[in-house]
Amino acid sequence: MSAIVVDGLRKAYGDLKAVDDLSFAVEEGEVFGLLGPNGAGKTTTIEILIGLRQRDGGDVRVMGLDPAQENDAVKTLIGVQLQQTDLYPLLSVEEVLKLFASFYSNGADLEALLDLVGLREHRKARYRNLSGGQKQRLSLALTLINDPKLVFLDEPTTGLDPQARRALWDIVGQMRRQGKTVLLTTHYMEEAEVLCQRVAIIDHGKILALGTPRDLVDEYVPERAMEIPISDSGAQDRWATLPAVTHIDMKDGFAAIHTTNIRSSLTALLQASGDAAVDLDELRIQRGTLEDVFLQLTGRTIRE
Repeated sequence: MSAIVVDGLRKAYGDLKAVDDLSFAVEEGEVFGLLGPNGAGKTTTIEILIGLRQRDGGDVRVMGLDPAQENDAVKTLIGVQLQQTDLYPLLSVEEVLKLFASFYSNGADLEALLDLVGLREHRKARYRNLSGGQKQRLSLALTLINDPKLVFLDEPTTGLDPQARRALWDIVGQMRRQGKTVLLTTHYMEEAEVLCQRVAIIDHGKILALGTPRDLVDEYVPERAMEIPISDSGAQDRWATLPAVTHIDMKDGFAAIHTTNIRSSLTALLQASGDAAVDLDELRIQRGTLEDVFLQLTGRTIRE
């Protein structure tokens, strides 16, 4: 059974179509990324899935249930971390966890949760004295307080430093190994590439592309680049004649040779390098990224 099924979902605010005939499915045990620029419809979609907002049309199933009609049952199966969380500033980490645990008849082991999010040593610290990363990890612990089968994470690492972000990546990885299903939104494409088995890129409430990060890169950014150090000013003309080469970028003593067929171009480059006295010790092959796909599909204009 799919953990989430969205079929023809629609939601409008006046003339604005926030979600416009959206369809996708998330399989059980999968980490699925919902990616898009600001205003693409990501948060609206999540709010409909968790029962915070009513849809205008289409069909939605969360763990086989309709969140609009069976919201109480859905709540027992899911955990949700929204973009912003404000908790009681004077309560300690331990007190916050016990308070939220009291809302459920069955839940996760609090000691195991403290270990999972790395807050055992801070269990007596007041919420107001926690760092930003610690607050995010506490928020994630509260998301898991009822031991949910399905977890929603809405931009969980925004504003975190690299160490705190990596710590949250590790937690998401552990959740996947435990068999939990995760739907997350993020503006960090590297994060999506690392964490997600599949991603859907949406804009203006519609899906533009859906697949594994690698498949999307192969489909939308098929070119590769061979990057080599070179000081010969005439090298650009020579490398431009290599098979399948589309263009060459020269910068800071390096040539990035872009090609649509890395095998044939690289073979020819290696054959020619001896005559050209080119040092290939620092040869690097670069492929496109999910960020390249994202920008190609959604554009480079800044969204507010």
